[in-house]
Amino acid sequence: MQKDLNFTRYEEAAAILPLRLRKLALALPEQQKEEAEEFRLRAGQPMTVLLPSGEVSLEAEVEPEELETLCDLATEFSRYAAAETLKEGYLSVRGGFRIGLCGTAVMKEGSNTNLKQFSSAAVRIARERRGIADELLAQLFRSGEMESTLILSPPGGGKTTLLRDLVRGVSEGVSPHGPRRVALIDERGEVAVMYLGKPQMDVGPHTDVLDACPKALGIPIVLRAMNPQVIAMDEITVKEDLKAVSLAAGCGVRMLATIHAGSVEELQEKPLYRSLLEDQIFRLAICISRAGGERVYRVEELPC
Repeated sequence: MQKDLNFTRYEEAAAILPLRLRKLALALPEQQKEEAEEFRLRAGQPMTVLLPSGEVSLEAEVEPEELETLCDLATEFSRYAAAETLKEGYLSVRGGFRIGLCGTAVMKEGSNTNLKQFSSAAVRIARERRGIADELLAQLFRSGEMESTLILSPPGGGKTTLLRDLVRGVSEGVSPHGPRRVALIDERGEVAVMYLGKPQMDVGPHTDVLDACPKALGIPIVLRAMNPQVIAMDEITVKEDLKAVSLAAGCGVRMLATIHAGSVEELQEKPLYRSLLEDQIFRLAICISRAGGERVYRVEELPC
């Protein structure tokens, strides 16, 4: 079933591409379709498909006009409606897909207000992997309560995909603990992938999504407005995030978050995250690694 779903998601993502490039993408061998992670379009260069083994060229030089067409198709010919995310360099697309864009920034008073003359695009083939968190969820509970947990892996290791399924599982409920109210701070729009106010990915029935909001601002908002039991977020990266996380932990809210680190040992070596460990805000870590071409998930206690 997962194989068929991967194939279907590939074809749905290819449908976003301009016609000439779409035909080339659909001609890819089935095995590569099932493994593909992104389409990469660079003006004047061949379009490529990103596989776990690297980029594969489709030997079709991308025309600048095709990047403009891609944007029109992704926004359903309404760029104005997507202006807020376009100036941040990405578009959320119906069906749960996301397009990253590069081009010429339109600057005004020190801020980027738009992108024009697109030079490259990355069409991420978003895939849900429902159930990958099922065996992990029960391990996150101690004495009937979920422990605040970090998800660790190098870039591209599958942190966001696992976070999404953990959010779904906690929101649905883990026997015998029952469902939890989850507030998801989806700053980059990659977890729930909101489109016209509706999550395109399954994040559970008791999850409230704050989309496109920086974590440092979003955490106080959901604490005041939504009374969450769990706050989930992707990629803690700056000191302001740490302060907001500490605020939530002080209110008794449990946390789910991701960090770029290949192991707990590597996490300990990063100066930015020392306060998280010293203050014992997070008690557990899920470390993602690869073995035999498959992702392996391991729950570890964080050092006290």
